[in-house]
This record gives sequence, structure tokens and C-alpha cells, in this order.
Amino acid sequence: MELAHSLLLNEEALAQITEAKRPVFIFEWLRFLDKVLVAANKVDVKEKQKKLVDQLTGLISSAPGPPTRKLLAKNLATLYSIGDTFTVFQTLDKCNDIIKSKDDTPAYLPTKLAAVACVGAFYEKMGRMLGSSFPDTINNLLKALKSAESQGRGEILLSLQKVLNGLGGAAASCHRDIYKNARSLLTDRSMAVRCAVAKCLSELQNEAVFMWTTELENMATLCFKALEGSNYGVRVAVAKLLGTVMATALMPKQAAVMRQNVKRATLEEVLELMATGFLRGGSGFLKSGGEMLKGGASVSREVRVGVTQAYVVFVTTLGGQWLERNFATFLSHVLDLVSHPRATQTHVEAVYSRRCVSFMLRATLGSLLGEKAQIAAGKEICQAISKQMRAVEAVVNDLNGENKTGAADVSASQHVMVCALKELGSIVQSLSATSSPLIQEPSIGLLETVTSVLLHPSMAARLAAAWCLRCIAMALPYQLTPLLDRCAERINNLKSSPEAVSGYSFAMAALLGGVHQCPLGIPHSKGKLVVSIAEDLLRTAAQNSRLSLQRTQAGWLLLGALMTLGPSLVRYHLPKMLLLWRNVFPRSQKELEAEKARGDSFTWQVTLEGRAGALCAMRSFVAHCPELLTEDVIRRLMTPVECAMTMISHVPAIIKVHGAHLKASAAMVRLRLYDILALLPPKTYEGIFNALLRELVAEFTLTDNSSNTTTSLLRSLCHYDDSVLMGSWLQETDHKSIEDQLQPNSASGSGALEHDPSSIYLRVPVGEAIPGPLPLGVSVIDASVALFGVVFPHVSFKHRLQMLDHFAECIKQAKGVRQQSVQLNIFTAVLSALKGLAENKSTLGPEEVRKSALALVMGALDNSNPILRCAAGEALGRMAQVVGEATFIARMAQTSFDKLKSARDVVSRTGHSLALGCLHRYVGGIGSGQHLKTSVSILLALAQDGSSHEVQTWALHSLALIVDSSGPMYRGYVEPTLSLVLTLLLTVPPSHTEVHQCLGRCLGALITTVGPELQGNGATISTIRSSCLVGCAIMQDHSDSLVQAAAISCLQQLHMFAPRHVNLSSLVPCLCVHLCSSHLLLRRAAVACLRQLAQREASEVCEYAMSLAKKAGDGKKVANLNITETGLEGALFGMLDHETDRKLCSDIHDTLGHMLSSLAVEKLSHWLKLCKDVLAATTDVGGAVAFEVEKDEDSEKKDEMDDDIMFTGLGEDDKPKPSVAPRWVTRVFAADCLCRIILLCENADKAHFDLAAARSAKSKNPKGDLLVLHLSDLIRMAFMAATDHSNQLRMAGLQALEDIIKKFASVPEPEFPGHVILEQYQANVGAALRPAFSPDTPSDITAKASQVCSTWIGSGVVSDLNDLRRVHNLLVSSLDKAQAGKGSSSQLYSESATTMEKLAVLKAWAEVYVVAMKIKKEAEAKPDKTIRSGDEDEDDLGADVLPPDSLITLVQPELPSLSRLWLAMLRDYALLTLPAEFSSQLPPDGGAFYTPETIDTARLHYRGSWAPVLHAVALWLNSTGFGACEEKEEVSSKVPALHSGALSTAKTFEESVKDRMHLMLGVSIEFLCFPRPEEPIEHVMSCLQALSTLLESPCAKTHIAEDQLLAVELLNVLHRLLLTRDPPVIQLQVTAVVQEIIRAALNHLQQQKSNKGKVKEGQIDSQLILGEGGETGELVPGSSLVFASMELLVFILVRHLPQLNTRVKESPSHVPMRPQRLPEESARLVANTVAILAELPLLCSPAGSMTILPTVLFLITGVLRETAVKTADNSVSTSVSAALQGIKTIIISPVARVDNLQTQWSALVRSSLASVLEDSQPDESRPDLDEISMLTAITLFLLSASNELVGVTVLQKGCMERFRNALNSSDPWVQARCYQLLLSVFQHSTRPLSTPYIHALAPLLVEKLKAVERSRPKTAAELQAVQEGIKVLENLVGMGEEQNRCQENGTFQTALCQKGNLLEEELWCRVVLQELGLAP
Repeated sequence: MELAHSLLLNEEALAQITEAKRPVFIFEWLRFLDKVLVAANKVDVKEKQKKLVDQLTGLISSAPGPPTRKLLAKNLATLYSIGDTFTVFQTLDKCNDIIKSKDDTPAYLPTKLAAVACVGAFYEKMGRMLGSSFPDTINNLLKALKSAESQGRGEILLSLQKVLNGLGGAAASCHRDIYKNARSLLTDRSMAVRCAVAKCLSELQNEAVFMWTTELENMATLCFKALEGSNYGVRVAVAKLLGTVMATALMPKQAAVMRQNVKRATLEEVLELMATGFLRGGSGFLKSGGEMLKGGASVSREVRVGVTQAYVVFVTTLGGQWLERNFATFLSHVLDLVSHPRATQTHVEAVYSRRCVSFMLRATLGSLLGEKAQIAAGKEICQAISKQMRAVEAVVNDLNGENKTGAADVSASQHVMVCALKELGSIVQSLSATSSPLIQEPSIGLLETVTSVLLHPSMAARLAAAWCLRCIAMALPYQLTPLLDRCAERINNLKSSPEAVSGYSFAMAALLGGVHQCPLGIPHSKGKLVVSIAEDLLRTAAQNSRLSLQRTQAGWLLLGALMTLGPSLVRYHLPKMLLLWRNVFPRSQKELEAEKARGDSFTWQVTLEGRAGALCAMRSFVAHCPELLTEDVIRRLMTPVECAMTMISHVPAIIKVHGAHLKASAAMVRLRLYDILALLPPKTYEGIFNALLRELVAEFTLTDNSSNTTTSLLRSLCHYDDSVLMGSWLQETDHKSIEDQLQPNSASGSGALEHDPSSIYLRVPVGEAIPGPLPLGVSVIDASVALFGVVFPHVSFKHRLQMLDHFAECIKQAKGVRQQSVQLNIFTAVLSALKGLAENKSTLGPEEVRKSALALVMGALDNSNPILRCAAGEALGRMAQVVGEATFIARMAQTSFDKLKSARDVVSRTGHSLALGCLHRYVGGIGSGQHLKTSVSILLALAQDGSSHEVQTWALHSLALIVDSSGPMYRGYVEPTLSLVLTLLLTVPPSHTEVHQCLGRCLGALITTVGPELQGNGATISTIRSSCLVGCAIMQDHSDSLVQAAAISCLQQLHMFAPRHVNLSSLVPCLCVHLCSSHLLLRRAAVACLRQLAQREASEVCEYAMSLAKKAGDGKKVANLNITETGLEGALFGMLDHETDRKLCSDIHDTLGHMLSSLAVEKLSHWLKLCKDVLAATTDVGGAVAFEVEKDEDSEKKDEMDDDIMFTGLGEDDKPKPSVAPRWVTRVFAADCLCRIILLCENADKAHFDLAAARSAKSKNPKGDLLVLHLSDLIRMAFMAATDHSNQLRMAGLQALEDIIKKFASVPEPEFPGHVILEQYQANVGAALRPAFSPDTPSDITAKASQVCSTWIGSGVVSDLNDLRRVHNLLVSSLDKAQAGKGSSSQLYSESATTMEKLAVLKAWAEVYVVAMKIKKEAEAKPDKTIRSGDEDEDDLGADVLPPDSLITLVQPELPSLSRLWLAMLRDYALLTLPAEFSSQLPPDGGAFYTPETIDTARLHYRGSWAPVLHAVALWLNSTGFGACEEKEEVSSKVPALHSGALSTAKTFEESVKDRMHLMLGVSIEFLCFPRPEEPIEHVMSCLQALSTLLESPCAKTHIAEDQLLAVELLNVLHRLLLTRDPPVIQLQVTAVVQEIIRAALNHLQQQKSNKGKVKEGQIDSQLILGEGGETGELVPGSSLVFASMELLVFILVRHLPQLNTRVKESPSHVPMRPQRLPEESARLVANTVAILAELPLLCSPAGSMTILPTVLFLITGVLRETAVKTADNSVSTSVSAALQGIKTIIISPVARVDNLQTQWSALVRSSLASVLEDSQPDESRPDLDEISMLTAITLFLLSASNELVGVTVLQKGCMERFRNALNSSDPWVQARCYQLLLSVFQHSTRPLSTPYIHALAPLLVEKLKAVERSRPKTAAELQAVQEGIKVLENLVGMGEEQNRCQENGTFQTALCQKGNLLEEELWCRVVLQELGLAP
């Protein structure tokens, strides 16, 4: 391939390669040329131009394939436009000659097509430069067009399009000729040609005025005819043509109008023309030949769908502003369409027309209008509805029947109502809370209007109104409860009107069904209300026959809707429900028989409807309350179900007697029965299998059904990947909702609410806007098929065989169309059954069952219907999976092999090739490995069969399946497959898009198979890689969007495996262009690819996108691109505003997220501006001014717009096209991005949060950007979001505000020392929070705002009490709310919402109190520096300085009530954390803040807020001595009545202390036992701080010390916590708690001792036994406090100093570590631990302490050894000083004085000193050993344990050795400290200890001092050492006893004489010697 990369074609290289590879080589060269020509030097190009032209024109006649000819033409045109144009006419003539040639052979065709392509490219590139040659060229092309075959026609038309594009208005003379020739081809039999004509005419209409003036009607008619029998591609192309022509007729382009005086069409005329197509189709007024059909014929569906798309193009082209101005006209027009009798001839047609009109409204209103304009449109729709409703009421109230046409009007009005209400609902739902002006404005009266439709005579309209109310309640949850109440009241008041009963029950059901989307829910009492209404309706149904049907239906509908509220509510009504269900059905066979004998047709109808309703409510119960389905409940449900089953068998007889109108009701009963059985476990109804299967099989084999209804489930049961064979990819387009009508199965796409009213309360299927149940006939068959799949795996083999044989018989019996229908249903059922078997992991059965099944399936592989062939292939694969035997699989494969080798017909070749693919897919590579070679060779052969593109498609699809499933086993076949794929890509005509799509799938699968190998550099891998890249390039250039999407996903795969080889500079711009594609799948693919690229290379992606935008800015026209100076990220934000596809939006979010993570910190301003621009787009009234101004600017530019730009005028672009202000969803996302940016900056650089540093950094590097400089923007954005209409945005804004406060609270303001930077934003914060506390704000927002308040108050930003009061008052007001009892009157939301709000307020107060106490404590710790000057008034709060306890003064007044509420909340929380088995102990009427019904949701709210409250209560209890002061006023009216009687005043203070203590410890221990991993670390900290605060108070200390098991338990829990949580802060806090526990125990022990001390008898003994360990010294694990503490403390030590663990040292993998200085936090932790360890022996009896002392001393000396490390500043680390302190504490402990332990004690002290000596041994491996700390330890031993150490020579020697080393140290500081320590040893009172040291070390000391005269002290440190030495000497001299003096004097004298050179020292010596009596 590298040889192809040259400017001229390398002909030698070409000659050397094989024939097969030449096309690829040539294509690769052309690709290279395409890139290089644009960039090359013009001179070089001109030099080689002649040769190049020859080579390129030579290629024209070499029969190039489609991609090659396209590139060839492009290169030739580029070459001429860059180089000389001398020979261009020769080349043109040459091409024209080829086109004229009479050679019609297929071999010559590619050459002709290449010539045509070149002509098009020349004119497109050079246009008018080619002068007057164009008439000949055009005539030539038109002549050729007449005789060409389809491929040629398509190519010529596309060429003509390019010619027109290049010439513009210059070609006017030929326009009519082109028009005449082209228009007849709009009805060509080839769809590709129709598309090409539409594109050509679209180009023509830009300049040809006649097309949208005189020819307008003919154009319209032509387009309608073109739509008949069209496919999707044609519909899109023709709709674009028709819509654009109509738009141009209405608003002509300026230039064209200037040239000719044109009569503009009026809007009415244009709409009238379009309506003709919608209502009459293509045959309306063309009376040519036999086309005039009878008047009643309905319009073809393809035409209707196409015209619908054209309407959307028409409006989109005219733009959003036009729609805004003309909305009323447009709306009334489309609503008239759907009320026209021709649009609604049958019910299904009416539904289809409604769908089309809804699509028109949604596609235009939904994406072109901003939020304000949508509100205006909502008003218009509302007026249209009320106008219709007035007309309907007039007819209904017209009793005399004067209005004859009335009935027809009413039935037409229902469809208008459905469309209008559906659109109104969609508008409100998409606006969410921003729609409140629309709902609240009284002049519109929206709610009244919509509820008035609930009385419409038609059920469809009533249901639509109910759905619209549900949308309103979802958008504005505060409307939910009032709407429910209103409906309930109306039902009760209008009980006697059938419409009212039906309409209002629909509305209530719809509202109940929506509750699950409203997190705040509805009050629990509404459930009771619904049950009572439903019961009443069912009870009174029999009273009035006019109403019985409606009341029965309404009652059951409401009960079904009630079930969606979930188990917590249904639980209370279940017994009543079970009773109702039992009573609806006859109790016994006898009753059933009796029932059959009586009753007329009406009672039977009511009965059947009632039973269907009951079954429906049961199904809703089973679906929504699975937790309540106990075995007992299922058993009780089965009674009515089995009854219903028996009844069904009697129904046909009843229908015979009473008439066929009961059929629908009977079908409804069956549907409901099948639905509920499918949800219950099959084991529960085994008894009725036989009867059930008979019904099911009869249902889907159409036994009793004369119509040929087919199921709609086949698509969903076939594999998603097979869509290319079945055409169901149409489901993935923007037009899905209308294209569904054209699918082949019965009633496809005709879903409507009236087909099944119960769907109004069920969950809406994902991706649907509104539930659309299919007509009853189809639904029943669907349900039977689904249930068959559930039951089949549980049926005996015998019955399976019978059914399969029966199926074969049914197919044989049926004929023609009916046979197809029966077969489709049977196959769907069989697939459903096989799927069920696979899911249950059961087998199919013995040989005869398999045979029967196989015969059934194999028969369908040769069926002419492709959908059936697909299903048969799928079934075959599933069978292989279920049987799972190699021989069976081999047999199946062999059958297909044989068939494929012999068969020549398309049908069996396609069917059996798919069978091979499916076998591999379901059995996987391993199971079908032995057939791989044969399968691949056969499919490769079939794929080359150019005679049938269908065979190629199926073969390639199967090949892709095999590649996918074989994985690495396919590696050997990659090269041949790849070369085939390339060959086909280069030769198959582009019009066969399915083949190209399958080639794309194959290529993707091959790339995955080769996988990471693609990174390699070997020759074969390079070839494979470049082949893949060439394949992708061909597909990228294809005209079909799906093929382009396949190319993108292949490149995405390649980028995953070999990122270096994918060229982003060309890929990214291509993806950016696709973002504006009109094809959903292509946009999805582009965004998915960008998402992957942005993960690794976000900055490159953004740069390439920007370069594209710059190109567009430089005037190079880039087709419809919406990337502006905001770059790709701006374009993606823009897409979020009008994309509705969930997958696409989630990928856009991810892509932006990846970009943000990589780029936001570097390009901070850019990203903040992006977010700010999005957030600043307000929908408030204030924003209207700017909006209006924009409109006027735009309207002038509107007329010069180019249509493609206008067609995709949805992007966020520069001013030229009207863009939509960002919608609320996008703004919420922007607010989330803001929070992420803050987080990213926090992790990046601390300077982002330091104003002074940021300013200095900015001055050094003006380009640098730091977050703190944008603080005002951050605050403004958070403020805008927090005060928006949209609740979600308010939440996001408050979150952002909280983040900003937390991160910036401590940033100082450099210009005003002592102040922080946030202070200037107090007003903004206050203003952002205030609205959240207004009474009508939803609870979740108030809860969030309370959190922000506490963060703000606690942040310490505000230093002025007055300012703080503003925010504080908000909390005070909400505290009053929290004190109101549970059942406050006007409740809008559920009780758990109230719980959430109250708990949030209490939590906020708790946080404030915790901060206040902390500040107070710090203030008390500081010495009071200044006493306030003068006698200022204490209340003068304006003083600048905040008194330290001011915050506490704000909380103090509320404390009495707060403390009660806090305790009540903790009590609730404690009860709620009880395990399920104690649920009976919960108070029946709930707690202080929760009700028993909402217990599950309440738990979550408590879980989020208990921790700060616990801490606050601990602080309060500690500060008030366990509430001693408030005992007097125990019961107060303000607090909600806590469990009545539980808090009787009779409790003593001790009891209440005990209770509170148990509560606090219980809550803490419960939490610390199992802290969930997702619990925030703050909760753990709060809990631990609460514990240590609590234990500081004397009451608590006594309590925990008296109950030792409790203390042990607590320690064990803390130990366990340490095992799971790592952060040092937690470990430190744990040690604090442990310390408090140990202190409490020590105090308690002291008290006991002092009490015992008072007892006179046996004192000594009792002193010995007190403390742990008693006389024996045994510590029992589990009950010993000391043991538990040791466990925990050892764990901490070993965690931080693993070397302490001896086992670690012994392990073979151990590498000895050098001791090193611990980090600050660890050092503190170790120090605390050591301090506690040292105190433990004091808790034990003497015997007990001897048990633990060895361990304790071992650990402490170990810590000393591991942490005694020298530092530069000679500081002693906290852990070392703690260890030294610990040694001292232990050695002087009272144990030493106990007689009978003396020997043990001595041994212990000696061995401890020995280990210290050993550790302090000088050693090369420890150069930085801190000798002084070690010496200090040694000294401590010598001083404190002198008795035990006297006379132990070994130790004495060691100690002297260490002192000697220190004295000889080169470090003066070590010497100085050593002198100090020696002094203390020398001065020790125990002479026997000190004397040997004086003897050994005094001479050395004197030596050291002697040496001073030789080297004088040079530094302060050396001087200090000398002074310390002299001090020791002075002391020594002063110490000696008389007799000793004489012995020592000799030594001293000599020493001192030598030292006495200096005068002073001489004098000093003299004095000393004189004193000694030795003066000379």
C-alpha cells in the first residue's frame, strides 16, 4: 500500500501485483491524491499535470467501481481547478463521447458511469469557468437518461444535480428541459432513482422559479405519486423536496424574485395543496387512464407518512420565528386534517392520522420553539380545545335534534381532542416546572379546559384528557394532590353521569399511575380515598342499569391504579381487595352452571367487563407489589383465576345465545387472564395447564378467529442484529412514530389509549412518549404468545409433541394469506417457547419432539416471506442452543450445507445461509467449530453472487454472525474474508445499501477478531490494517447514512485497538458534520465515537473541531455545520436542546464529561463561559426583551438563507439562524458541570482557591487561569440556577452554591486582612436561599436549602451578627414548621416528604450547633486578650469583631425545643434501624417524624441526617450535664406528642440519664458495627466525635465504667471499624474514644479503691485483688476491658509500624525496612496509642498488670526503636516522646512495690532495658539512629528502677558503653544532651547505682573538657556542650563525700591544671582546688 502513496500512479508496482488487488491499489492511490492535491505546491502539480491527466482519464475506461469513479472524478476536477485548464475541454469531450456511445453491454457500463461522474464533478467544481459548453453536456446527459438502465439513471441524475449546483442561475435555459425529463422519473420503479430525482429537483428548485409558481400544483401531485409504494429513503428525499418547494413558494428567495415578477403563494393555498396529499393521496385529481379510483378508497399510507414528513420539512425550513408568528393558522390546519372524514374512515386509519398529526406538532413545536414560545403555543392549543369542547357541548345539549350533522362532528372532534391534548401534555411535560405560568394564568384556564374534556362523549378524548392531566401533574407535582381531590369530589357529585364516572376515573387512574415519577409522592390518605370511591362505585353499579357498565369499569380501573402506589400502601387494603376479587367470580361449578342459565346480553356484558376489570386489578397488584405475594396470597388469588379459566370455556356458548357483541368483552377477559398468569410462577397453576394450553393454541392459530390477525411480537423475539434483513431498523429513526404504520404486521403502529384504558396507569415503555396499547385483537394474540413461552418449559414432553404436530397441521390446513398469518403466529409462539426453555435451562425433549420441531422450522426456511425465514433461522439457532448435542447440531448444519450446494433459488439460499449464521450465533465458536470451514467457504461463495443482491445481503449477514461468534477461531479466515469485503465494497452499486450495511458489519466483526494485534508492525498485520482503513474510507463516502454509521463504528473499533493508526484530523471533522445529520443512527454513531475519542484525546478532538469551524468561518462552505467559536463542546450543548433519544443524550453527557475532565482546568474561562451562557438563558419574563430584539434582526436575514442551513436550523449557531434558548434540562446539566469544574480545580492546584497566589500567578502568566478569579461568575451562576422556575435546576443551583461555600469559605481577602473573600457575596447567598423557604416550595428543595444554610452559617464567612440573622431566620422559620405535629392539614406531598424536610432542618440546626460549640470551645481555650474598651452597649451588634460565642447566642434560644426534637429523632432512628424480625415492636402510630405507612422511605431520610444530630445531642448532654437543667420542664406543648405515655414525668434523673446513654450508645454501636461502604466518612467521624464528647461528661463516664461489658463491646466495635476504614482521621478519633473509656474505667477503679480504703479489715488483700486480673492475673477475652483495648491498640500500632510484628520479620519474603520518620498524622496516632497503652496496667490488679506488662513494654520499646530517627533540627517526634513518657509511667507504677511480685518485676525491668540497649547499638544499617532518645530511655530506667538494676554488671556495662559513645559523638548537640543525662544519673540518690558510672565516665568527661583548649568551641552548639560538661563537673566536685574526695583529687588536679591556660579558668580552678583543700 505504501507504494500507492505517490503523486503519479506507480505503474511498475501496479503491474507487479495480482489482478484482484489492482482495484484496491488504484483506490488507495486516488485516496492519497485526494489528500495531497489540495496541499501540494502548484508548480509541482503543473509540471506533472499532463501525465496525471493521462493516467486519470485512462482509468475512466478501465471500468472503475462506484467508490473509485467518485474519487476519480473528484481528483480530476480538483486537478483542473488547481493546475492549468487548457485540456479540460478535451477531457470533457472525451467523457461526452463515452456517454454517447451506443455500447449497452454490462461490461461497458462502469466506464459510462465513470464518465458521467466526471462530468458532474467538473461542473460542480468549476461551474461557470466551463463557459457555454453546458447546453451540449446537459442535452447529452438527458439523451442518455432516456435509454439508461436504473443504475445509469441514478448516476446521471446525481450528475445533473452537480451541474446545476455548479452553474447556479447560469443554466436557466436548460431548467425546463431538465424538469420535464426528470419529473417522469419520480415514479420510477427503482427506489434509488426516485431518491436521485428528488435530490436533482431539490437542486433545481433553488433557481427554477417556475417550480414553485406555475408548476407548484403539478410538483405537489408528482411528489404524492412518488410517495406511493415508496421506501423510507424515498420518503425522506421526496418529503424534503416537497417541503422545501412549498416553503419557497411561500417565502421566495430574494435573488430569484428580483429577476422575475413572481406571484407569491399564500399560506392557505400552500397548506391546502399539502392537505390534498394527506387526505387524497396521489390519485386525487390526476384523471389519466384508470387511476381515478372510486371516491371511497383510502389514501395510501406511504403517501400520508411522506406528506407528514414534508409538513415538518416545510415548517423547519421556514424556521422557528415563522412558526411562532403563524402558529394559530398552522395548528388549526393540522387539526382540521385529523377531523376530516377521509382521514378517519376506519378506526385504525383514524389512529394513524392522529399519529401523523401528533408527529407534525411534536417535531415542529418540540424542537423549533424556545420555552417561552412553547408556552404561547400551549395557550393556542388550549383555546382550540375549549372551542371544540363548546361545539361538542352544544351538540350534546341539543335535545331536539335540530343539529343533524352533530353526531359526525362529535366523532370527528374526538380525534382533534386527542391530538391537541397529547401535544399539550407533551409541551407541559417537556417544560416541566417552567410551565407553571401556563398552568397558573387564570385567563387561559388550562386546568378547567382540560378537565372539561373528561365529560366528552368519546372515550378516546376522555382518556387523552386524563393523560394530559397526568403530564401536568408530572411537570408540577404540587398539582397532583389537588387534582386528585378535585376528581374525587367530581366523581362523588356527578355519580349519575356515565361520562363523568368514566372520565374522572380515567383522570384519577392516570394521576395515580404518575405518582411513581414524583419523588415527593402523595399523602397516604389518598389511597384510602381511592379505595372508598372504588368500593362505592362497585357497590352501586347494579343499582342503575344506565350506569352499571361505567361504574364497574371505573371501580376496577381505580383499584388497578391504586396498586401502582406500591406495597407500602397496598398492604393496608389487601384483605379487602382479596375479598372483592373472590366475590366477583362464582364460587363453584354449580354457581357457574346456574349463572349460565340466567341473565340477558346486557348483564353478561357488565359481568364480563367486571371480571376483566378484576383480573386487570389483580395483574396490577402482582406486577407492582411483588413483596406482598406470599404463598398464602397467591393461593387466595388462584381461586378467582381458576374460576376465570373455567368460565372462559363456557363463553362461546354464551356468545351464541346472546349475540356477537359480547366477543370484545370476552376477549378482554382472556387478555387479562393471560396477562396475570404470565406474571405468576407457572408452578402455581399447573392444574389448569391443559385447559389453558387449549385456549392459547386456539388463540394464536386463529381457530375461532375469521380475521387474519398477526402478532406484533415477532420482531422483538428475533435478534436485534437481524433488523437489516427485516427492515425493522426503521424503528431507529427520528420518524419512528409514524413509520411504524408501514410495518407489515397487523395494526402495526396503531397503538392508542382507548384500546386498553388500563395502560393509562401503567409504566410507559422506555422510549415512548405516551402508552400505545395495540388493538384488542392483536393484544390478545400477543398475550397468548407470551404466556405460551412461559408455560411451555413446564409442560410434559407428550403434550409438547401433540402441540408441535398440531401446529404443522394448522399450517397445512390454511391457505394463501391466512396461511402466512397462522405461520407467523405459530413461529412467534415457538420462538417464545424456545426462549423460555433457554432461560429455564431446560431441554426440548426426546427425539420425536425434536423431529417434529425441526420439521416445522426447516419448512419455513424456504418460505417466500423474509420475516418468516428470519424467524425460522432464529428458531433453528435457539433449538441448537436448547438441545445442545453435537450430533444434532451437525445434522442441522449438514442439511443446510446440502441445500445450499444444490439450491439455485433465492429463497432457499437466503434462508439456509441465515440458518448457518444463527447456528453459530447460539452455539458459539466452540460448539460449532468443526463446521466453521465449510460454513465460511459456502458463505464466501454466496456473497460473490452478483446476480442477486438479496443472497449477498443474507450471506454477508450470516458471515458477520459467524465472525462475531467464533472469536479467535476465525483468525485463519480473516485475510480471505477481508479481501472479499474490499472487493465487494469496490464493486457493489451504492444503491444496494443493505449489502453495504452487511459489509460494514462484517468489517466491524473482523476488526474485533484481530483485536489488539492490529497495533503490530508485521507485514500481514499492516496489510490487514490498511485494508480495514480502506474499507472504512469507502463506507464513509457512501451516500447512505446507515453505511456511514457502520464506517464510524468500524473506525471506533480500530481506534480502540490501534489508536496510533486512526487519523483523527480527518475523522473528527467528519464526525462533526454528522452531528447535524438528519439520521438518528448516524448522529448516534458520531456521538458514540466522539465519546470514545474524548476519553483519551479530548484536547486533540476539540482542536480539530475548532479548525473545521475556522474553515467554515473563512468562507469555505462546510455543509450544514453547527460548530462556532464555542467549539465542539458548544455544539454538543446545543444538541442537548433538541435531541430526544435517550441513548444519544446520555452519550453527549458522557462526551462532555470526558472533555470537561481533561480540559476544564486548562481552559477554565472557556468552560465557565459555556456554562454561564447556557445558564443565563432564562425563561423568565425578564428575558423577553432580549428575545424580541433577536427576532427582528433575524427576520431580515431570513430571506437570504440557504436551504440546507435552514433545514438543519436546529443547532446552536451564530446569529444567522434562529436558535432556541437552552432548555431547562440542558441548564441542569450545565449546573452539574459547574460543580464538576470546581471539583476538578480542587484536585488540580491549590492556587485555584487562594486569591493572593492566583493574582501573582496571573501577573506572571496572563494566559493562566485560576478559579478564584471567577468567583463572582460562579456565585452568579449558582444564584441564577437556584432561583429558576425549574425545580431540578434549583436543586442543582443549591448544590453548586453549597460547593462554592465549602471550597471558598476560608479563602482570605488579601486587601482586607482578617476578612474572607466570600463576605462580599452575603446578599447573593441570602437572596438565593430565601425563595427556597417560601411555603409553596417542594420539600426536597427546602431540605437542600436548609443544608446550604447550615453550611453558610457554619463556614464562618459572616462576621456580623445582623447579616447572619438573615439566613438564621430562615432556619428559625423552618424549625417552627418542624415543630408542627405529624398530621398538618394542607398536605400536598406524602408524609415521607414532610419527614425529609423536618429532618433536614434538624440536621442543619445540629450542624450549626456543632460549629457553634467548637468555636466556643476554641474561644475558651484561648486566653482572653482584650477586654472590651469602654462600656460599649452589649447589644451593639454592629461591632466588627464577633464575640467568640456569638454563634451560640443564636442557637441558645432554640436549644430547649431543639434538644427535645433531636432526642425524639434519635429515638425514631433507633427504632427504624431494628432488624425486620422486631418490626412488631415498632409503635403502631409511627414515630415523632414518620408515619407507619411511609416507614421504608422514611428510613432513607433518617439515614442521611442522624449523624450530625447525634453529635449535637452529645454536645448538648455534655454541656448540660445530661440535661439536668431541663428536667424541670420535661413536657411541653410545642413538641409533637412523642409516644404518649412513654415519657411520663415520673422518671428519675438517673433513669433518664440511663435511657439517654443507652440511646446514644445504641445508635452509635449499631452504626459502627455495619457502616455501609457508601456511608460518607463524615458520618463515621460525627459518630466517633459524638462518642468521645459524650464520654467526657461525668455521668456518662460512671455509666460506662459500671457496665464493663458495654465498654468491651464498644471497643470491639471500634476495632472492627478500624479493619474496614482506613483514613488516619478516623483512627485518631477512635483513639480519642478509647482514651475516654480507659479514663472512665480508671476513675471508677480509683473510687472503688478509696471506698475500700475506708474499710478497715483486710485492707491490703482487697487492694491487691481490685482491678482486672484479680489474684491470678488472668484476663478473659470477651469480658476484659484491658484485653479489648490491647487488641485495638496493637492493631493500630502494627498498621503504622508493621515491623513491630515479629511474624513479619520471620516471613521469608520480609525485607528489613529502615526506621523512618512517620508522617505527622501517623506520629500523632502512634503517640496517642502509646499513651493509652502505658495507662492500661493501672487498670489491672498487680497480678493482672504483670500479665500485660511484658507485651506493653515490648510494644513501647519497639515504637521507640522504630521511630527514633535523627532530624535536621534535632526535634523529638511526638511518638518518641510518648514512648519515653510511657516507659516512665510504667516503671514508676505501684506494681513495683508489691512484695510477692518482686522477682517477676525485676526480671521484666531488666529485660526491657536489655532490649533498649540492644536497639541502641550503633550499627551501619542505622546511621540516622537518634542516640539521645535511646539514652533518655536508658536514663529513665536507671533513675526510676534503680533497685532492680543495681549490681547487674551486664546491663551496667551496656549502659556505660552507650554513654561513652554519646560523649565521643561528633555532634555537639548529642554531647550536650548526654552531659545533661549523665548529670541526672550521677546525682541519683541510690549511691550503689551512681558510683560505678561516676568511676567509669568521669575520666572520659575530663578528657573531653581537656580537649577544648586544643579546639576552641566554634559554634553556639559546641559552646553549649562545653558549658554542660562543666556543669556536670561542678556537680561532681560538689557531691563527693570526704573520704572519696581524697581518692578523686589526684585525677581532678592534673586534669584541671592542664586546662587552666586562660586566666578566668585558672582562677576558677584555683577556687575549686582550694575548696577541695588542695591549693598549692
